[in-house]
Amino acid sequence: MKPARPPVRVPWPKPTARANQRPVSGTGNSRSSVAAVGNLLQQPSSPPPPPRKALAAPLAKLPLSSVLRSLLVLSVSSSSLLLKPCIYTLSLLAHPRTAFWDVAKNPLLNLLVKHTIYKQFNAGENKIEVQRSIRNIKELGCRGVLLGYAREVLAGDNQQDATYDAEATRAEIQMWLDGTLQTVDMAQEGDFVALKFTGMGSDALRLLQKEAPPSAFMDSSIQGVCDLAISRGVRLLVDAEEQAVQPGIEAWIMKYQKYCNSQTPGRAIFYGTYQAYLRSTPATLARHLEVARREKYTLGVKLVRGAYLKTEPRQLIWAEKEDTDRCYDEVVEALLTRKYNAMLQPPSTSTDTPTELPSVHVIIATHNRESVRKAHALRVQQAIQSQDYGVDLSYAQLQGMADEVSCELLQGFRSAESDVGAASTPLEAPNVYKLLAWGSVKECMGFLLRRAVENTEAVGRTKESQLAMIQELKRRAWKILGTRG
Repeated sequence: MKPARPPVRVPWPKPTARANQRPVSGTGNSRSSVAAVGNLLQQPSSPPPPPRKALAAPLAKLPLSSVLRSLLVLSVSSSSLLLKPCIYTLSLLAHPRTAFWDVAKNPLLNLLVKHTIYKQFNAGENKIEVQRSIRNIKELGCRGVLLGYAREVLAGDNQQDATYDAEATRAEIQMWLDGTLQTVDMAQEGDFVALKFTGMGSDALRLLQKEAPPSAFMDSSIQGVCDLAISRGVRLLVDAEEQAVQPGIEAWIMKYQKYCNSQTPGRAIFYGTYQAYLRSTPATLARHLEVARREKYTLGVKLVRGAYLKTEPRQLIWAEKEDTDRCYDEVVEALLTRKYNAMLQPPSTSTDTPTELPSVHVIIATHNRESVRKAHALRVQQAIQSQDYGVDLSYAQLQGMADEVSCELLQGFRSAESDVGAASTPLEAPNVYKLLAWGSVKECMGFLLRRAVENTEAVGRTKESQLAMIQELKRRAWKILGTRG
């Protein structure tokens, strides 16, 4: 029996005023709730705001190479004709049957993949490349990154009849542990590190499918990652996976949320991921919130729409996309206001059930522009009304996808600042993060394949991103022509 671990002090930085604080801002979109914020600001005695410079185009900060590469990848992703051959090719690369298709054995193929789709979505193959990518992202104005080690095992890869090999099992867990500790070491204070429990190999997959607890070596490995993250001020989050393993993953998440977040009162440093396309998500989240309330720690919630639409049992998912959108937005509203609503209802109907949500920290991880705008509008309104619900909020989009949403958010969606310019309430820049994976080109192929499959359900959204990149190239071309003229 191993000795009890002493509590670990967290060197969490206290909130400080940032150099890039900016006034509360509005939008020209009359359908957005931000437009209604101006009605709260009727202050006749206040002097008119000073004139402001026109905002730069949201994508102006991106280097030209990034814009061109994004346009290439997005053009393929938004084409129903090209996307299927692309997915087929990525599937060959992820599961090569010959040396020609193996990026680890074909150097020319490796070079081609690395400088196109790999570079679009991934951080790098080693610490130097990863830290360069993190630096570039922060120079754009993002607060940080959600960094993940790409190695994983998918549920379909498990062989139920395989003979248990203790030595091979331990080696798989050790490989995951080494890679994850490296990831925590690469991350900087305040960043997130994404964990995949299935990355520990076939035995972890077997346990998760059976909803069994982790083995002793798995447990000590995960706790070791938690301890290092806490000591470095790095936060952890566990990705959602297929429903074949997700219930087991959720049980493990709650175990390590309690272990980590109980050591950091008022702070969530261990987050779980909730998929809004699942009908069960509101009830699952409500249940986990009450567990956190009862056990007196802050729940960490990363909310996504979902990445396994093609493989999940259809009856588990909302019938229409509009239902998923409504679920997502109403859950966000409940979390940010810490009030139950029609979507996120208390798990019990008894009279002593609290009406207010317990302490919660939230990551809104979506490429849906309207969901991001609604959340930002709500935060603006809360700031103007001096409402502080104590909910730490971050936004996250994948590296190389929905960059226009990230960049617009960094500008606060400010298209009509005069609407709220009379407000003297400063609003700190939103906490925008970019999610990216690191690992060898070979290790990242499964991650890249999933990104492509995910895009088959989001061709319309990808088309919007493609058009945004085209407009940015046109803007730069006109700027050059105008300067020369």
